[in-house]
Amino acid sequence: MKTVDIHVHLLSSDVSFDRLYDKIALYFFAKRFGLRAKEIFKNPYNAYTSALIRNVEQSKHIEKIVLFGVDAAVDDEGGILHQDKTVCASNDAIASLYQQHPDKIIPFFSINPKRPDAIELIKKYHAMGFKGAKFLQNYWGVDTNDTRYKAYFETLVALDLPLIIHIGSESSVHSYKDYESITMLKQPLEMGVKVICAHMALGYEKDQFFRALRKNPKYYNQEYFTLLEMLQTYEHLYADISAILTPVRAKVLRHLSMQKEVHHKLLFGTDYPVPFTIFLNSYDLSLWKRLRIVVEKNAFDRYAKAILEYFPKESMIYTNYQKIIKG
Repeated sequence: MKTVDIHVHLLSSDVSFDRLYDKIALYFFAKRFGLRAKEIFKNPYNAYTSALIRNVEQSKHIEKIVLFGVDAAVDDEGGILHQDKTVCASNDAIASLYQQHPDKIIPFFSINPKRPDAIELIKKYHAMGFKGAKFLQNYWGVDTNDTRYKAYFETLVALDLPLIIHIGSESSVHSYKDYESITMLKQPLEMGVKVICAHMALGYEKDQFFRALRKNPKYYNQEYFTLLEMLQTYEHLYADISAILTPVRAKVLRHLSMQKEVHHKLLFGTDYPVPFTIFLNSYDLSLWKRLRIVVEKNAFDRYAKAILEYFPKESMIYTNYQKIIKG
């Protein structure tokens, strides 16, 4: 099986891995992502980008990655309110890495619609070869249904640029709960934007963590089921399975694998470098299968091998990216 990973993050050039979340992730998962300890603390950004490209080049399953950063949270004048030093990689950094590895990277931009020059920036990066957009509106505090952003979405439609929108729980940055909702898809869809709902709209309440691990569908969040219905209603709505191997999401894999009526709308994605576990997880793979997958050294292939247990190599989820990526 060969495919495109539709959901990969570039980290900020200012990344230092000094947040508690980052330190925990590095302690448990650095080696599993091909990160070399000495390089991480000597030059974090170069260590990360080198490991990322090395993992893609050595992968047996991933031919290319859709790579993006996350724009800063800004006010209505474009003044920066918050710029996370881990996830807020710039579009220019994406462009630079793309120029170095055009055979491995499909660039998407992240442009906060609050920016006064947002439309001009979309056109600028489109002219530079960027193939789509990424929203983290829950971090930005942006209501995507605000009519002020109609021109933004009209521009995406005119340029035939797909939009990845985060829906569901968020733990890596501050998140406005109201803007994690699946209702954030409404205006972009109604305006004709080709939308990719990230993470299958899976979420959980932090005070109900153990409930979130239960495999019985009656414990899944309602928005997951709403998304399954919407995928059959909106021709231009898709969903990616990025970060679905995190314990609070992996429980749905068996159920999702049986929803064949939406498989033509699902896209393979990892959410690299979000940590995931193979051995201790909420899915229903046997101990033997978990042991067989966990020995895979390549992070992308380890993810792919777990997904292949639910979606065989003939599944449409590995080729649906062709409906999204143009050129």
